[in-house]
Amino acid sequence: MSTIVRGAIVYIFSICTMDIKEAFGKKIKSIRTEKGISQESLADLAFLDRTYISDIEKGKRNVSIETVQKLAVALEIEMKELFNYSSY
Repeated sequence: MSTIVRGAIVYIFSICTMDIKEAFGKKIKSIRTEKGISQESLADLAFLDRTYISDIEKGKRNVSIETVQKLAVALEIEMKELFNYSSY
């Protein structure tokens, strides 16, 4: 594979990854605010740092599946709900 093609694939992948992180962050924030929960309260409920919640909502974090589970439990929703981006 040529360097140009490989570079293009990496670039396209990074754009897709960025979009999914932003969509996930928007979903977290939307559910959190809909439920009237502050970032600090969500962080406490999910056993995470408040700044980590902020970074997730800004699309700056690539969260693990374990973190997704913690967030779902804290928000009292099924994990699959965090991946429904039809409204974004």
